[in-house]
Amino acid sequence: MSYEGSFRVWRGDDDAGGLVDYQVEVNDGEVVLDVIHRLQATQAPDLAVRWNCKAGKCGSCSAEVNGRPRLLCMTRMSTFSPDEVVTVTPLRTFPVLRDLVTDVSFNYEKAREIPAFEPPKGVAPGDYRMAQVDVGRSQEFRKCIECFLCQDVCHVIRDHEQNKPAFAGPRFFIRIAELDMHPLDTREGRAEAAQDEHGLGLCNITKCCTEVCPEGIKITDNGIIPMKERVVDRKYDPLVWLGSKIFRRQT
Repeated sequence: MSYEGSFRVWRGDDDAGGLVDYQVEVNDGEVVLDVIHRLQATQAPDLAVRWNCKAGKCGSCSAEVNGRPRLLCMTRMSTFSPDEVVTVTPLRTFPVLRDLVTDVSFNYEKAREIPAFEPPKGVAPGDYRMAQVDVGRSQEFRKCIECFLCQDVCHVIRDHEQNKPAFAGPRFFIRIAELDMHPLDTREGRAEAAQDEHGLGLCNITKCCTEVCPEGIKITDNGIIPMKERVVDRKYDPLVWLGSKIFRRQT
């Protein structure tokens, strides 16, 4: 079964633009990206959209569909009624380069600010040994495909551009959390750095990032909240503080 679907697609750049109405054929089993490709092929050959794998694993086709951050290749047209107008817009948190393509370089700048994994000295890469329980704890965070939907929906930077220099965002909080809980990482103070340097304190755990994650990562419950608790313990719990002082003195 096919029908003529009504679409409103953002056309323009960060300086000027607007929503343009289109009527595009929709077929059974298609996703929004299929329709965008048909729109390119039949009516708007200059429409810019970023995509790669079309399998929900590269994170390239991130956009907003009816105001919700989604992967275009994983948003099935069957979730909308045939008479519903489907609005496709670029990620709101980042500058628009053209049409549906945004400049997400902010995220790569934040990635460079996080120190890399530091293994124990004198241990060759092939000699690393970890308990399976430790592997499982951080494995969830390694599923991230860097679609940056969590970054886009986070209101700390979505609604407050001035916070960007001081706020790394949920994608990089789970990267820090992964390294902080890694038993072979020897770099100290990752949780404290998340608080002092990357803006962890600005996160008020609304869980909007978890809700849009296409990989189902429990960003807030398993990453951000436990790291906030560790920061509180290490920085503000008087018994933990006293114990650290005694241990350092004995060392």
